Amino acid sequence: MPKITFIQPDGTRQEVEAEAGMTVMEAAKKNLVEGIEAECGGACACATCHVYVDSSWIEAVGKPAEMEEDMLDFAFDVRDSSRLSCQIKVTDELDGLVVTVPEKQF
Repeated sequence: MPKITFIQPDGTRQEVEAEAGMTVMEAAKKNLVEGIEAECGGACACATCHVYVDSSWIEAVGKPAEMEEDMLDFAFDVRDSSRLSCQIKVTDELDGLVVTVPEKQF
């Protein structure tokens, strides 16, 4: 089962297991990761599951689709590594993925 590490703004790390096929947001919610609000439930209709993808994982995760880019306009402190975790599908290739939770979601 792929593992994802969520890093909080204070540096606290939480490693969770995720099933292939679920999203990074679903893994966060299932494992009670703080800071991932996911108010829209994963419909890419808000930006409350915003994360920063670690630089070593950006290529593997891929770029956001146009709809996701539009929603990121509503996120706090958007960076080149910003993604909505509801739009990142967990695969076996993402085992070890590291993402950081922003200081705030909105």
